[in-house]
This record gives sequence, C-alpha cells and structure tokens, in this order.
Amino acid sequence: MSRIFEELPDQDLQRMASQGDRVAEETLLLRYGRTVRACARPLFLAGGDSEDLTQEGFLGLLDAIREFRPDRDASFSTFAQVCIRNRLRSAVRSATREKHTALNTSLSWEQDRAGFDLAAPPGPEELLIAQEDRAEGLRRLRRALSPLEREILQHYLNGLSYQEIAQATHRSAKSVDNAVQRIRKKLARP
Repeated sequence: MSRIFEELPDQDLQRMASQGDRVAEETLLLRYGRTVRACARPLFLAGGDSEDLTQEGFLGLLDAIREFRPDRDASFSTFAQVCIRNRLRSAVRSATREKHTALNTSLSWEQDRAGFDLAAPPGPEELLIAQEDRAEGLRRLRRALSPLEREILQHYLNGLSYQEIAQATHRSAKSVDNAVQRIRKKLARP
C-alpha cells in the first residue's frame, strides 16, 4: 500500500474507493479494522463465532464505503460505525430468529448411514423431534441460568452492547461481562 494513501483523509479515500480504486478501499478496510473488531467483540452470534461477526462487520464497512454521501451531515467515520453496527445487529437478529428452525435442523452421519433420505424434506416426526429437543434445551438453559443471566442473555441476543445492557439492567458493564462469561460456560457444558 502506498504511503500517499495512508495520509489521505477518509472522505478522499472513500470517494476514490467508490470510483473503483481498490488500493483506497483496502486502505479504508485496514484503517477501520480495529473499529469493526471493537463493534463485533461484545456481540454473540448463535451458531457462529467471533470471526463470523467480524466478517459481517467488514461487510457493513464495505456498505459504508459504497454508500457514503459527503453532502450529508455525518462524517465518514460516524457513517461507517453506524453501517457496521447495523450489519452486526442484523446478523445477530437473523441468527436468533426461529423462522428458519426447520431449515437449520440437521442429521448426523450416523442417521444418514441408517438410511434416512437427506434429499427429502424433513417429515412431521423429524420436525416434532427437533422442536421437542429445542424445547428441552431451552428448559435446561432456563434452569441453569439465574434470572439476571436470563435477562442479560435476552438483551445480548437482541444485539445490545455491554454498555446498553448495563444501562437496561442497572448494572455495571463489568457485571454484564461477568454474567455473559458465566452464560457462555453454562452453554458449553453438555
């Protein structure tokens, strides 16, 4: 990357990147990488990991690079943070929706070898079993978590940051972080 690009202001780089300059785009991606990671760090993606969230954040940054309009009253930095956070919240909400539960159910290799037709859509029995398994998992989770942990988990799954959860629960951000760590440990147990 050219040193000239590193010294250019964000808005100049954004303008160049929106016109197809890949070096300018890469410079912005590198410049805002820490921001993406900071926005993704406090979030939890059901069925994913922190790297998946980071990738979603970078997609939000790319949206910002392509959609920023300098004639509006926000700086590129502010607009980029909004785009990154919106993309992350959308990913978290999408992952926690129950809408696609039936589509996301899977069979183990043992079931495949036992003769199930993986190409056929799941029948009512498989859907009922998956629904019962999910309900049992939720019951176990409710029993394992304290009322505060359940409340924090709900806020966390709704995409709130630690600071926002702290405000909603009238706790410190450190208390929220401790609760999230306890929840993660409880979820990791068989």
